[in-house]
Amino acid sequence: MTDSLAKLSAEGVSVWLDDISRDRLRTGNLQELIDDKHVVGVTSNPTIFQKALDKGNAYDEQVRDLAVREIAVDGAIRYLMAYDIRWACDVLRPVYDRTDGQDGRVSIEVDPRLAHDTERTIAEARGLWWLVDRPNVMIKIPAMDEGLPAITAATAEGISVNVTLIFGLDRYDQVMDAFLSGLEQAKEKGIDLSTIRSVASFFVSRVDTEVDKRLDKIGTEEAQALRGKAAVANAQLAYERHEKVIGSDRWKALAAAGAHVQRPLWASTGVKDPAYDDTMYVVELIAPDTVNTMPEATLDAVADHGEIEGNAIAGTYDAARKVLADLEALGIGYDDVIEVLEAEGVQKFEDSYAQLAESVQGQLNNAGK
Repeated sequence: MTDSLAKLSAEGVSVWLDDISRDRLRTGNLQELIDDKHVVGVTSNPTIFQKALDKGNAYDEQVRDLAVREIAVDGAIRYLMAYDIRWACDVLRPVYDRTDGQDGRVSIEVDPRLAHDTERTIAEARGLWWLVDRPNVMIKIPAMDEGLPAITAATAEGISVNVTLIFGLDRYDQVMDAFLSGLEQAKEKGIDLSTIRSVASFFVSRVDTEVDKRLDKIGTEEAQALRGKAAVANAQLAYERHEKVIGSDRWKALAAAGAHVQRPLWASTGVKDPAYDDTMYVVELIAPDTVNTMPEATLDAVADHGEIEGNAIAGTYDAARKVLADLEALGIGYDDVIEVLEAEGVQKFEDSYAQLAESVQGQLNNAGK
């Protein structure tokens, strides 16, 4: 069952789980996935927490305590999330120690409503870093225009950052520049660069969802032939840019000072279209020094029938560029697709947070009766 995941790990891909819940923690399920499915990290977001909170009674006792203390809803959300993240960090601490800090990481996201407010995002990142208080936590900061200086500022303070909601190649360039700037500032402050880790979460499947919708409207045979190709091509070209940065003199100077590379993380790797192979966003994006964070269904699919055949990205760049050029020729503009996805991405997380807040407030009200 786990041979494919073992092979994936051996190819330099860190297998992370895109899910967390208190039930996973208290039943030992997360530890089982570490032991049996090669999971070496966890990512979370407001949607994941909202689903976890609405299922079962795992949070009832803490919610009652928060209600007794008359904690406001935003503060209650932080406490509830931090409890799970801290617990998961402790479960993954042996992995963190074994990999010298590369893996064993657990990510928690800043309030997505702050995505367009640089100073509040920085303050929230500091607050979550302090609240979780574990060396293997990562703070997720969205890759918006206003998020870029927050990424630099947090990194400069020695905070390990998971940059989230990256869709476009130019934005990814900006993210990598923000990270390097943060490392340079941390170096000037005398911070040990070896203690700082970062990943850049490049969202995959949503690109196909948006592009395929536009291809279906065109409806020609030429358009149909391009369905399901944009997302992988986009990620392949992101890895090319990653390689360019780590080959630069700027990066080499930081590496010589002890810095670790910011790894590309493939996120949103659950297939949205049932017509596609359910492992495609894993098996087609294998490359060294990457992370693939998977929902459990995708993790199980890879374990069951994923075909791992070495580095799948090497040698793909020209073909990937042709996919994007063919889409442009059909009138599907890359920049417009990315703009739509960025706006939708933030809005979806804001909507999820609003649902989470409504759910928590309802539970606080009921606990106080």
